[in-house]
Amino acid sequence: MELRHMKYFVEVVNLKSMTKAASKLFITQPTISNTIKLLEDELNVTLFHRFKNQIYLTDAGEAFFFQCKEMLKMYDNIPNDLSNLLEMKSGHLKIGIPTIINIRKLINLISRFHESYPNVTFQLFENGSKKIENDIYYGDLDMGITVLPTDTKIFSTFSFLEESLKLVVHKNHKLADKNLIDIEDLVNEEFILFNSDFYLNDKIINICRNHGFNPNVIFETTQWSFIGEMLLNNMGICVLPEGILELLDSDLTAININEASMKWELALIWRKDTIVDSLTKNWIKFIQENFLLND
Repeated sequence: MELRHMKYFVEVVNLKSMTKAASKLFITQPTISNTIKLLEDELNVTLFHRFKNQIYLTDAGEAFFFQCKEMLKMYDNIPNDLSNLLEMKSGHLKIGIPTIINIRKLINLISRFHESYPNVTFQLFENGSKKIENDIYYGDLDMGITVLPTDTKIFSTFSFLEESLKLVVHKNHKLADKNLIDIEDLVNEEFILFNSDFYLNDKIINICRNHGFNPNVIFETTQWSFIGEMLLNNMGICVLPEGILELLDSDLTAININEASMKWELALIWRKDTIVDSLTKNWIKFIQENFLLND
C-alpha cells in the first residue's frame, strides 16, 4: 500500500466523487478507479457502496478513512516534528532515580531546564539502581541515576556526587546519644533496609559480613516512606546517605559510622551503544554543567 493511494482515497471521500478527485489530483479517472480497486483487493474489503452514480462509504471504508487521515497527518507532521527534536524544542525524557536520593534538588534542576525548554516533558521512575540499570539496558528508560561502580562496557557515566552513609535511629534509641559508632556496635541491632534491587542493600550486608556477622534484617522495602515510619516507631536502625538527612523527621538522629567504606558515589548513566538524540545530549550537558544534586 502506497501513501499516494491513501491520498487518492481520502480525496475521493472528501469530494464524494472519483471524477472530481481525479481532476483535483491531475490524474485520470481510471487511475482513481484502479487505485480504489487495488486497495479493496489488498484489504479484502469493500470501501464504497455505489448507488445511482453516487458513492457511499461502507463501515470498512469509514474505518479505513479514519486511519488514512491519521497516517497522512502523521506523515505531514514529520518535518516539523524532526525540526523540533533537532532544535530541542520538544521531546520526552524517561529517567530512573533511586528512591533514596534527595529529590528536591533534582526537581529544582528539572525546573530550571524546563524554563528554557517548556515543551520538553519528563517522566521519573523511582526504583533501585539494579532495576534502573536493567530498564536502561532494555530501552525502557533513556537514562538514570545509579550507584557506582556500574558496567562501563555497557553504560556511559557521569559521576556527580560522593557522600558518606550515616546510621539513622530514633532519638530514644540506645545509640542516639553517640557521635560515632563502630560496625561491631550493630551486631545485635535490627536493620531496616531497602530491598535487593538496591546496591545499598548489598553494601550494608557485605560490610557487616566483613566484620564477622550477618545483619538481622527485619524489614525490606522499596519505599522510603515505609522506612521513615518504622524509624519513627523506633522499630530498628537504617543506614542512609547524608544527602537525605535534611528530609528526616526531627525525632530521628544521624550518627557517624567508623568505617571507611561507608560511602557511596552516584552517577548519571546511559547506554553506550544507542544513538543519543539532541535532547538527551543537551540534558546530559546541562547536568554536567550544573553538578546534579551537589549544589
